[in-house]
Amino acid sequence: MARVCLITGKKPIGGNYVSHSNIKTKRRFLPNLQTKRFFLAEEDKWITMKVSTDAIRTINKRGLYIVVKEMRAKGIHI
Repeated sequence: MARVCLITGKKPIGGNYVSHSNIKTKRRFLPNLQTKRFFLAEEDKWITMKVSTDAIRTINKRGLYIVVKEMRAKGIHI
């Protein structure tokens, strides 16, 4: 499961290419994932996560420690 955001759970979805003549062929919409390092000040360590740009905005808004604490409560290992 390489293309899944750890925080939001975003993953690839399916859709169609639609040509000018309205012929439809399958395609995939991939999430905008970034491999990003965050410094967790409360534990004095760096953590690396594969997150979507939407999740980066969530971390900036709510704070890294709160987001990590909620992920650990769900059982996700960080």
